[in-house]
Parts: sequence; C-alpha cells; structure tokens
Amino acid sequence: MNTLETLFATIEARKAADPDSSWTAKLLAKGPEKAAEKFGEEAVEAIIAAVKNDRENLVYESADVLYHLLVMLAARDVPLSEVLAELERRQGTSGIAEKASR
Repeated sequence: MNTLETLFATIEARKAADPDSSWTAKLLAKGPEKAAEKFGEEAVEAIIAAVKNDRENLVYESADVLYHLLVMLAARDVPLSEVLAELERRQGTSGIAEKASR
C-alpha cells in the first residue's frame, strides 16, 4: 500500500471513531458538505502558496489538500481505488483529447 492508500484506510477506519477523540471523525461527523468546504479552504491556501512562490508552505498545504480530498471522498463513500482507476484509465491519453471526449 502506498501512503495515500494507507491514509485513506485510516480515514475510513475513523468513520466509526468517537468525534471527541479524532479530528477526522469530527470532520466526517459534520457531513460531506463540511468535508467539501474544508477541502476548498485548503485548496485556496495551496493556491496562495503557489502564487507567492512559497515552496515550503506549498508542500505543507498540498499535504492538507490531499488529506482533505480523501476525507471528502470518504464522506461520500467514493473509494480511492475508483479515483486511482480513473487516473490509470487516462494514462497515455492527451489531456486535450480526454477533455474533448467529455
């Protein structure tokens, strides 16, 4: 298992945890909308770091973005494996061609 898969498994396990004992459980207990909101906040922070050319903060915020993306997926019961399969399906396809096929 890679780091993202391990993290996603931990997030899934936290669905059953006490929200008072786990930030992830607390976030999941607030529902998918809150998870999406947090993902958006972290994405904006990563964008700001990128625009400011703040490499250290971009790395930090990118980790937050990935974590909150996985929480958002878990909140909507979308397995990480489905997202990874979609990325694999797109491999070797031009981004321009992939967008045109939608």
